[in-house]
Amino acid sequence: MNFAPLPSVDVAQVPLDGLVLDVRENDEWAAGHVEGALHIPMSDFVARFGELTEAAGDGRRVHVMCRVGGRSAQVTQYLVQQGIDAVNIDGGMLAWDGAGRPMVTDGGASAFVL
Repeated sequence: MNFAPLPSVDVAQVPLDGLVLDVRENDEWAAGHVEGALHIPMSDFVARFGELTEAAGDGRRVHVMCRVGGRSAQVTQYLVQQGIDAVNIDGGMLAWDGAGRPMVTDGGASAFVL
């Protein structure tokens, strides 16, 4: 079979106002996440797919994120198959944190990658 290469971007290429979809689980999200990201855990993704299509609106690019890039790659592949402009963020939250990109928590505690 011929598989098209999965579209991906480096963390530095994610615009500050870009739509980030975080597919990590709730405990990972609580430890630290990208401010303004849409959180839909991979385990809930199919049931909550409508939330993403609403957020993406008419053709807005979706930057998909997990801890290191494995789960987000699967979700990115699914989104691309659905005709959505989606890219996987190389290295996930570990790369985001390593690049010094800002992270937040819902409670205001120091953010970290779980």
